[in-house]
Amino acid sequence: MRVGVLTGGSDCPGLNAVLRAIVRKGVQEYGDEFTGFRDGWRGVLRDETVPLDIRAVRGTLPRGGTILGSSRTNPLEQDDGADRVLGTLARHRLDALIVVGGTATLGVAARFAEDHGVPLVGVPKTIDNDIPLTDYTVGFDTAVGVATQAIDRLHTTAESHKRVLVVEVMGRSAGWIALHSGLAGGANCILIPEQPFDVEQVCEWVESRFRATYAPIVVIADSALPESGEITLRRGTTPLPGADPRARLSGVGEWLGREIERRTGKESRTTVLGYIQRGGAPSPFDRWLATRFGLHAIDAVHRGDWGSMTALQGTRVTRVRLAEATSSLKTVDPSLYEEAGVFFG
Repeated sequence: MRVGVLTGGSDCPGLNAVLRAIVRKGVQEYGDEFTGFRDGWRGVLRDETVPLDIRAVRGTLPRGGTILGSSRTNPLEQDDGADRVLGTLARHRLDALIVVGGTATLGVAARFAEDHGVPLVGVPKTIDNDIPLTDYTVGFDTAVGVATQAIDRLHTTAESHKRVLVVEVMGRSAGWIALHSGLAGGANCILIPEQPFDVEQVCEWVESRFRATYAPIVVIADSALPESGEITLRRGTTPLPGADPRARLSGVGEWLGREIERRTGKESRTTVLGYIQRGGAPSPFDRWLATRFGLHAIDAVHRGDWGSMTALQGTRVTRVRLAEATSSLKTVDPSLYEEAGVFFG
């Protein structure tokens, strides 16, 4: 078969491991030919391709990022976008398309599968882990590992200077990275977008930690909000009642650090991990997950399971319907957050 492959959305560790598995199994077991599209859906729109064979993916298992490049391009936002995509796929005489991406990229894929009958299969990747029907997505474990290591390191400097250290992590509308890294790193306060927080309560937890002779670590997701729904950034005031938290990513950690210092008198410092969480080599788990997703994706192509997405459920890789997996976001269950609350303060 002639198979196209693209990686869309934000980059994350493990993307190359997915590509490697798809190509290795596709060439060796099925005799497939692969066309790689540059920079996600943008490459399909512009018909920009690169050869994708075993030589191209050799040695890429531990490599971060994506050899195909990526972008957040949505072809359906352009008047002629759908026609241009269909035209590109037809010119290359592709029998199938494998789309590796997050919620937005896979959402576009679901539309093409449902509305235009494009024979495609999806693979979920995002450090935010916010795609339903799969326990984990490619890139999440590495991001949690990076954040946890940073928290571990910050504990020692917090203790040395008896400061409050606020750690801002990524997550968009979901608090998975904050929850997992905060628990693993021994934070005494974890703030996530699913649960608006009370600044006074946070300050009480901070002071309780100091009374126990420990310097506190506060982990906050970049789109978490106080109950007031409004924060004041150095570059201006951002009112957010009813707004999409993704409209304002990053800055809340710095704001919270200033609030804690103002209200408690305790010196506070903020560390924003940002894109560090996306970079570098994938963890062993992400290499394992990405490889298995790639192997199952090419199998799905040869079984004609169009409109499906690979998913991890327990330790089993299965396939779910792409349209269902992109119809909502997977957010932190309140019961999981309640478990973490035992360690607050």
